[in-house]
Amino acid sequence: MACLICAKHRDAGPLVGPVVWMSDLVVVSHRPVEENGRAFPGYLFVECRRHVPSLDLLEPEEVEAIARASWALARGLRSEVDCEAVYSAIVGRTVAHFHQHVFVRHRGTPRHIDWFEGHLWPHGPRASRFEIEELCTRLCAYLR
Repeated sequence: MACLICAKHRDAGPLVGPVVWMSDLVVVSHRPVEENGRAFPGYLFVECRRHVPSLDLLEPEEVEAIARASWALARGLRSEVDCEAVYSAIVGRTVAHFHQHVFVRHRGTPRHIDWFEGHLWPHGPRASRFEIEELCTRLCAYLR
């Protein structure tokens, strides 16, 4: 079966979202914009370019690049998005290509919404494609 994240890196498939930044080792993108043209602002993916299924199989330089990008993005999200918290998670249950989620909990999210499900809050903030692309541009500056 073809890897959805490898396809995404070729700008193909359902996971394609606005790119924040890329290097020889890492690609950072925003969660895709929904069919209605809106998206939950502040949900990012940090992915290694090389097809590697898990954290323990990364090379040291990939680990360093992913860690630095995740740290910079967390700082950028805290500055650019009105949020209560910035979370990070490595799960890897659905797609066997290493990727780290870096995402915000927007201010005012009800307590009954789990920490990892803020994007499912029906009354949560949504942004247009243009606004998401602007956010990505601002976040890119934190990675330089």
